[in-house]
Amino acid sequence: MDSIVSELEGVLLKNPNPFCYFMLLAFDASGVVRFTFLLMLWPIIRFLEFLGRDDYGLKLTIFVATIGVKISEIESVSRAVLPKFYFDDINMEAWRIFSLYDKKVVVTKIPRIMVERFVKVHLRCDEVVGSELLVSKYGFAIGLIKDDFDKIKDGIIELFGDKQPNLGLGRPKCGSSFLSLCKEQLQPPFLRSKNQNQPQQIIINPLPVIFHDGRLVIRPTPFLALIILLWIPLGIIIATIRILIGLIFPIWSIPYLTRLFGGKVIVKGNPPPPSSSAITSTNSGVLFVCTHRTLMDPVVLSIVLQRKISAVTYSVSRLTEILSPIPTVRLTRIRNVDAQKIKCQLEKRDLIMCPEGTTCREPFLLRFSALFAELTNSIVPVAMNYRVGFFHGTTARGWKAMDPIFFLMNPRPIYEVTFLNKFPEDATCSSGKSPHDVANYVQRILGETLGFECTNFTRKDKYRILAGNDGIVLTKNSSTNYGIKKLINTFINVVGTRNKMIIELLYLSLLFFFVVQIEGGVCIFFILLIIFFRKC
Repeated sequence: MDSIVSELEGVLLKNPNPFCYFMLLAFDASGVVRFTFLLMLWPIIRFLEFLGRDDYGLKLTIFVATIGVKISEIESVSRAVLPKFYFDDINMEAWRIFSLYDKKVVVTKIPRIMVERFVKVHLRCDEVVGSELLVSKYGFAIGLIKDDFDKIKDGIIELFGDKQPNLGLGRPKCGSSFLSLCKEQLQPPFLRSKNQNQPQQIIINPLPVIFHDGRLVIRPTPFLALIILLWIPLGIIIATIRILIGLIFPIWSIPYLTRLFGGKVIVKGNPPPPSSSAITSTNSGVLFVCTHRTLMDPVVLSIVLQRKISAVTYSVSRLTEILSPIPTVRLTRIRNVDAQKIKCQLEKRDLIMCPEGTTCREPFLLRFSALFAELTNSIVPVAMNYRVGFFHGTTARGWKAMDPIFFLMNPRPIYEVTFLNKFPEDATCSSGKSPHDVANYVQRILGETLGFECTNFTRKDKYRILAGNDGIVLTKNSSTNYGIKKLINTFINVVGTRNKMIIELLYLSLLFFFVVQIEGGVCIFFILLIIFFRKC
């Protein structure tokens, strides 16, 4: 069996410096404080690298990024957030060589827990040899590694025993410790011409990342991380203004006002006009079947159509429902109950529905539920897509209440809405087609419109990969929910019994609290903002 040992950073990954991955870990596992502190230490880390003390700089980075963090949280971020950024940084020339061998081993100085899932699942690696984090008896990382980086070579010896790996891929400086164990060595850059004498083989691409989590869109290099930190206070102000525009102004004026604050909506196709005839049992409302990219999909569609259309929702938070400028209909995921709710809504008005049941960031469409095809023949498919610069407007691990707020915090959020033709009667269930055939056909034409790949994945698959559960939101007997409700009730009592000076002081204290923890602070800030406009 042919075997290969390859270094990860600088070989399989283009970037030789793993600092940005620890920045991601700091942001998603701890928050903006640790993210900021690690960025402040970057000049010291670079100075250590300049002195030739790269290992000391990496140890300092590991210490700041992981100390006091639950090991389960580090594993969660490594499973849900980091693979996307690793995947975008793959060196395909190194991968072409790596993928030709039967037994694949990856060597890295990054803590093994941070890379193991990516290299085993997406790079189809057999073993990972890396540093190991020390963990306290309470399950918290103490910021140190068990052995020095030089011990990684001993891990290769223990793994292969008396046998030598056939090929080693590594950098001349950092990879020399294990390259001497291999029969042959290759160092970057890897040129195809060196392997032209080898027999032609089919190259299997790395397994794509379909589901990923985390708030940051871009890889936080030191420069971009500084830009993000400087933007966050301004982003909160702009998000507040955008939310108030949706709550206060009539819907026909929103497209013009959002342009003043950086928003943009691109409309393709012909939006259907409002139903002029009365809706009856034989002439129900139009069901807009949309791809699901963010929680803003129904809101943007209503803005484009210039009228408030109800949207069915699943696991959105109460705060999101309060912020929503359009009516929402909460479903239960109990098929018979949900079918009756949707049918009642269609008898009254038009309705927006996302059959995927959850969002997907990558260019893939999840499996469409066939429920919508059973309930109506008046179907208009709508292809929704979006582009943002700094923050993702979806999450599986974080606070879902923050999803629309993070989306609106982006400097220039752009939505693309493409209307397809209304389904003819002979393409619906009324002509004898099965609901599943109709749902699959809708998924296929929407995928072709967007250039997305259709998959058979479901909401459960997404949450099992990203959060380790089935995506069921517990609403009863939850200490977190009870604490939030108690906090909101306290704020309502304060606002209802004190003057505006106290309200302003509360706002200032919330802004300070935001510096401590971004999601918690911003969420409470917007809760108070809503209460303020409700009461005053």
